[in-house]
Amino acid sequence: MSKRIYSVGQVTQYIRNLFARDGFLGGILISGEVSNCKYHSSGHIYFSLKDEKSSIACVMFAGSRKGLAFSMKDGDKVVVSGNIDIYERDGRYQLYAASIRKEGTGDLYEKFLALKKELEEEGMFDNSFKQPIPEYAMRVGVVTAPTGAAIRDIQNISRRRNPYVQVILYPALVQGEGAAASIIRGLRAMDHAGVDVIILGRGGGSYEDLQAFNEESVARAVFACRTPVISAVGHETDTTITDFAADLRAPTPSAAAELAVFDLHAFHDRIFRMRQRLLGGVHARNTAAYAKCRWYEAKLASLSPEARLKDQRHAQAEYTRRLEDSMLLKINSANDRLGLLSEKLKRLAFESLRKNLVRQQMAAARLKGLNPIDRLRQGYSYICDDSGRTVSSVKSVHINNRLKIYVSDGIIRAEVIETDERKHSDT
Repeated sequence: MSKRIYSVGQVTQYIRNLFARDGFLGGILISGEVSNCKYHSSGHIYFSLKDEKSSIACVMFAGSRKGLAFSMKDGDKVVVSGNIDIYERDGRYQLYAASIRKEGTGDLYEKFLALKKELEEEGMFDNSFKQPIPEYAMRVGVVTAPTGAAIRDIQNISRRRNPYVQVILYPALVQGEGAAASIIRGLRAMDHAGVDVIILGRGGGSYEDLQAFNEESVARAVFACRTPVISAVGHETDTTITDFAADLRAPTPSAAAELAVFDLHAFHDRIFRMRQRLLGGVHARNTAAYAKCRWYEAKLASLSPEARLKDQRHAQAEYTRRLEDSMLLKINSANDRLGLLSEKLKRLAFESLRKNLVRQQMAAARLKGLNPIDRLRQGYSYICDDSGRTVSSVKSVHINNRLKIYVSDGIIRAEVIETDERKHSDT
């Protein structure tokens, strides 16, 4: 009996279903060392998790990045929470990470995530509550340790950007016992001191060193400040609860000073450019106004009574000249037409006389042809009986009838002796 043959995809799908039904693989915590860590442009993070015996491929999608509170790099000892599944295209299994924390910070990190979720659900991190940072702050309050690198960086940046800005320090504990209460007192003191903006910060440190800035009481004190607060805790890769509660997060204390203190030189340059634009605008407006005044002057001059009379006299003279030219043109045109009509009448009269003469000559010729005298001169004669009846047929006379024969020069009297009737052919 032959065995059934399966495709690679069918086998891979079967194995994937096995993984999906295994509850152990659906929500697992794995510890190990990070290697081959790559941040993709899409926002996904690809890495491997290894120990002394084995290695497993891992991926954290961009949508799960909120479960990573630090910048992960090769060599970090971490604990990854997620599920294991088959990547069908390559037919290999990998860990899909939902959250990642460094080893040794498990309880603190879990507390951090829980507090962050609680405050976020309250709406404390919503952008609608964020206050704008004043563009030209003149009094900057700083809540930090008096001997740390953070205050030195802030002072140096402030003096370089604008020596006229007043930096007011509240010396606070930033780590250890009592740090949270000290930070809260500093925030309230700066809020009542009337400063334009507050910088809350400290230099970098371990996750435990930054724990005071992850306290709920500190976050609520930041949120309650009427003065805008810039949070600048740790290094760029560190994230604390106060970063979410503050009106603005700066990656470092130096960056916070850059955001809070406006650059005096840039301000002067901006004022200079604005002054130049203002002067240019005023000059342009003056030029336009002067041109408009000149136009109104010219228009007023053209509308004065003297100018209008002068224009009307010129117009009248021009109208008179045009009328005279028009009349002369019409007279000349009429004379030309009259001459043409006269010649035409002469030609028509001559032609009419010529035609009448020809018609008269033709009529005379026709009348001449009808004259009986002319016919008689040609040898023809006219015959009638004594009673004057015309004789045109032998049947109209009898023997012994007397006839009159008219010829061209007289009358011949005759008597019928005999008649002879002839037959004439039609041809």
